[in-house]
Amino acid sequence: MTIRKTLARLALAAAAGALTLPAWGEESGWAQLNMPQGVTDISRKIYALHMEIFWVCVVIGVVVFGAMIWSMIAFRKSKGAVADTTLVHNTQVEVVWTVIPVIILVAMAVPAARTLIEIEDTTRTGLNIKVTGFQWGWEYDYLDQGVTYFSHLDRASDAARELGSGVDPTTVPHYLLNVDHPLVVPNGVKVRLLITGADVIHSWWVKDLGVKKDAIPGFINEAWFKVDDGWTGLLRGNCAELCGRDHGFMPIVVDVRSRADFDTWLKNTAAEQKQAASPGASAPTGPLPNATAPAAAAPATRAPATATATVAAAG
Repeated sequence: MTIRKTLARLALAAAAGALTLPAWGEESGWAQLNMPQGVTDISRKIYALHMEIFWVCVVIGVVVFGAMIWSMIAFRKSKGAVADTTLVHNTQVEVVWTVIPVIILVAMAVPAARTLIEIEDTTRTGLNIKVTGFQWGWEYDYLDQGVTYFSHLDRASDAARELGSGVDPTTVPHYLLNVDHPLVVPNGVKVRLLITGADVIHSWWVKDLGVKKDAIPGFINEAWFKVDDGWTGLLRGNCAELCGRDHGFMPIVVDVRSRADFDTWLKNTAAEQKQAASPGASAPTGPLPNATAPAAAAPATRAPATATATVAAAG
């Protein structure tokens, strides 16, 4: 009786706590432990698959541990239970605990395979961008558009991270999550990324896009995303592969704009970079696209100090 009363009290306490869990979770950041649904159709499908598999695992855990706990309580020695030392084999039980897991795995594999196939479908894209990771930043090359630039940790975060800088990191907006030049993309357009590395292995990861791909020197990995039509704003990510001393200081920022704003930015940026590359031309003096507000002028094109080579993009 004592064990049953204890379990009953624990169940009541858990039920009471569940009533306040959503509000507490929002305040404590507990909700951030789950995957985001993101701003693309594929990211929402990944989230739905994740939750589907999660609840299957929860049900399995409840059944298995529930049966185990019930057996330990109902057949304990204090109640006079005696172990059956003659039971060493039961064909029916073995068939059941083999067939049921197989059925569960097959049922889980079907939606997982469907989603994985869609994740790898890079056909029918409207924009192709080569992404090259280097120590420690990113190069973005808009293929056949005449626009190429580098993206590094923004100067405010870079200054605050230095030992003895005297700068309070809490005063820096988006500390270690901001860049000097974000990746600019349009909404409502399927964007194909060709991802590679210039020195060591990196990983381009923006969770709200549902994209995480390794940037490997000598190899081209493909990924794609299509931001919801009408959605604009900034999305933030990180390098997700330990790549050296400053691995934690190469964030990713994606600036999503309307198609009209993107076309204007791309046209102006291509024209300014072409003019800057012409013989005798001076460096552009117009504003550069940054991670805090949309801009319509060309980004800087300084080369990374430690990058050794870039891999030619696949067609």
